[in-house]
Formats: sequence, C-alpha cells, structure tokens
Amino acid sequence: MANNRYESTPEKCFVGIPHRDVCVSLIYLRHLPCHLRDQPLVSNNKDETRSNARVLWSVVLVVLAMFGFGFALVPLYDVFCELTGLNGKVKTEAQAEAGFKADESRWVTVEFVTTVNGSMPLAFRAGTTKLKVHPGEYQTVKFYGTNQSGKTLLGRAIPSIAPGWATQFLKKSECFCFSEQSFEPGKEREMPVRFVIDPALPDTVADLSLSYTFFDITEPH
Repeated sequence: MANNRYESTPEKCFVGIPHRDVCVSLIYLRHLPCHLRDQPLVSNNKDETRSNARVLWSVVLVVLAMFGFGFALVPLYDVFCELTGLNGKVKTEAQAEAGFKADESRWVTVEFVTTVNGSMPLAFRAGTTKLKVHPGEYQTVKFYGTNQSGKTLLGRAIPSIAPGWATQFLKKSECFCFSEQSFEPGKEREMPVRFVIDPALPDTVADLSLSYTFFDITEPH
C-alpha cells in the first residue's frame, strides 16, 4: 500500500503525483542512500504555510514601523533644527529689538538670495544683493515682489541662512516671511526686512547668506 514513500517495484511513482507525469525507475533508486529512500517525497504543506505566514507578518510589522517612524521624523527634525540651528532653518516669528552695542571693529557681509519655487508667476528680488554691517547694528533691507499674472497670488516665503549653524546669531524684528503675502495682478509690493547680527557671532565668520524662497499657496479655482 502506498504511504508517500518510494516503492520497490520496477516502475513506481511519487505518491500524489500522476503516473503519467513523473516516474522513477528502480535502477535509479538503487543508487540512492538508504536513508534517502525512506524520506517522504512531499513536504508538509501545513508547516510551510505556518512558516510563510510568519515571514509575511514580519514584513508587515517592519513596513508599519517604518511608516510610523517617517511621520515622527518630521516634528523631531523641526525641533532639532530649532534647537541647534542646523540646516539654516530660521524662526518665522518677530523678535523684539535688543539693546545690542554695535561692534564697529568688525564687518560682516550679508548676501541676499531670492528664488521662486516652481512656476509661480512672481518676480522676486532684493533691493540690494550684498550689505556690509557691524554686528549689533540694526539694518533694514527692502525686497520686492511683482505679480506677473492676471490673478491675485498668495505666497509664503521660507527663509534660510548659510552657514546653518549661524542661524541663532541673526535676529529679525520685521520680515515678510512671518506671514502669508498677497500680490495683486500686475502690481509690485515692497517688503522690508529688519535684522541684526548678534555680536556673539564668532570672529571667524565674515560672510553670511540670507535666502528666501517664495512658495505659491494660492487656492486653485
């Protein structure tokens, strides 16, 4: 009686597999070690199913963990940047003017860079591209934005500073980046920025770059 093992008759087949598909001659079986002749030809499907299920659940758990970590990473990154000033992220809130004493023995050159994200129809520029300032001395620089479309634009400027670690030393009491900005069709707007460089800025720093990128947040009609 067949019991899922090789038989000793001249021409037998695997149990559960049709004779017309796979058969093995006795001459080949004689060359097999004895312990292999007694092994089942069909694996335990239940064990394989359990094993596959464990692997599947492991993959699902890993994917869910990565998904959750991705969401948590954004607020953690923002807190880290705010505490360390890395990546040049600038606080988007006004700081009261402090009574710094200007260090007239030092000069720091500040470069102003303006860009527009994507295809926003806004001509954005700074009134001056570079300015030499004394640390501790407040300065005002004007920026201009011209709406080149036939509809009202709503934009938000995102600032950054290079080198990034120097962010904590540039303080602004007025900036268009603190709020959303509206631009009427075909008109130009003047947008001032008032800032000061903290005299505590290390003496090794002689140049800073202050960049603004405008993003179009106009609601589509």
